[in-house]
Order: sequence, then structure tokens, then C-alpha cells
Amino acid sequence: MVRLTKIYTRTGDAGETALVDGSRVPKDDPRVAAFGSVDELNAAIGFARIDGTGQLESELERIQNDLFDLGADLATPLDAELKHDPLRLEASQVTWLERCIDAYNAELESLRSFILPGGVARAAHLHFARTVARRAERDMVTLHREHPINEAGLRYINRLSDYLFVAARHVNAAAGHGDLLWVPGKHRE
Repeated sequence: MVRLTKIYTRTGDAGETALVDGSRVPKDDPRVAAFGSVDELNAAIGFARIDGTGQLESELERIQNDLFDLGADLATPLDAELKHDPLRLEASQVTWLERCIDAYNAELESLRSFILPGGVARAAHLHFARTVARRAERDMVTLHREHPINEAGLRYINRLSDYLFVAARHVNAAAGHGDLLWVPGKHRE
């Protein structure tokens, strides 16, 4: 269990931070950028949870916990020598997301166009979180090119953006709002 008794340590004042294995890296290191984007995604999902209830709420809570797991995974180099097994995302977490996506997608009409992010507030928050997930994925791919990372984490973040997309569509449909369709060239003269 994590126990935080002191919030500031001053150990990062020189622009470095510690990884799980105790090694130190600059705060602009690709690894820090990756787990920082995952942290930002977690906060964006927190907005989508405001006043939420039901199945979607419990799914989003699970996802937020998974994102903390992913952050710990990213903060632990694959070749780290630890006295304990590192926390790593697993294929079962990806499979769970796929089941959620399939369940929501089965209820939705097929898309006839790309959709504009928006609709009711919760859907808009989910669309925003989707864009943050895509950025986190790009940061993870950049990291993976330099320092291999757990591939289950890469699959998870890719699936998560898909989940957030169909969850936003589900929320809009449930609110009677429907999708906001992109109309190419709509305002051309």
C-alpha cells in the first residue's frame, strides 16, 4: 500500500525525478512525458465522472485505477532490477475494455460520417478524454521506440481511446442527443 506522509521532497528541484527502480531521469524524459500524459488522461476522465452513476461510472472508476497501474508500469523500465514483481498491465485488462466497447457499440447506429466532439456535457468530457488518450498513446509510442515498454500497455491505451469514443456516443444517445455529424465543406461559399 502506498503511504504519503510528505507531499514535497525537494528531490525534483533540479529537474529530475525518480523511477520505480530508483534511477533518476530528467523531467522532460520521454518516459516522464508518457506517464505524465497518462496522469493527465486520468484527470480528464475525472471530469467525465462528475455526477455520474451506473455502469459507465463504475467502468470509468475501474479505468482510472487501471491508468494508475499503467503509470506505474511506465515508470518501471522493463529491465529494472527490483526486489518485487513490478506492476504491469495485463492482456485481461485490454480484453475487458474490448468487451465494454462491443457492448456499447452493439446499441449504437452505424456511423455514416465522422462525428464532431460534443453533445451533452458528459459526452463532451469523454470526447476530450479521448483526445488526451491519443496524445498519451503518441507519447508511449515515442518512449517505446527508445526504450521498449510493456506491449499490453500500448494495446490498452489504444483500446481506451476507442472505448471513450463509443462511451461518448452512448451517453449522447441515452440523453436523446445523438451524434453531431461532420458535414464536409458545410460552410464553404
